Amino acid sequence: MYREIKPQTVLIVDDEPANISLLNEVLKTDYRIMVAKDGKRALLVAQSNPPPDLILLDIVMPELDGYEVLKRLKADEDTKKIPIIFVTSKNKDEDETKGLEMGAVDYIHKPFNPAVVKARVKAHLELKQNRDFLEWMLKEKTEELKKMEKEYSYLFLRK
Repeated sequence: MYREIKPQTVLIVDDEPANISLLNEVLKTDYRIMVAKDGKRALLVAQSNPPPDLILLDIVMPELDGYEVLKRLKADEDTKKIPIIFVTSKNKDEDETKGLEMGAVDYIHKPFNPAVVKARVKAHLELKQNRDFLEWMLKEKTEELKKMEKEYSYLFLRK
């Protein structure tokens, strides 16, 4: 059966240890936490097995910024469906618009309200869980129909 109970995993990506610590403190009782301190590491961790269920991603980081990380994740078949929430100090409307247009599911400004982070993470993880379940159900039903079609194909072969 699809619905095995497993803790959902959140990947926190930020180059500032204090931000990682705060987000970890807010979420650790409800979720399994993974951490990456830069964009390159985030890409590697996102491809782990199993991959994270959601990514909290800073934009302002050295080498690979959050926009580039998002772009690469969305271009990869294995990671493109992972919901990404930007958690960033970039608070201009055009920054938020850019992030959402690139494929982020949400945008949280720093300094953040812990209750808001918890609520948004919970909401997006529930959406992902429901989407994953529907995709699994569709796949199962399609396989059942294919099997039935093979078993009863003689009924449809009339001359």
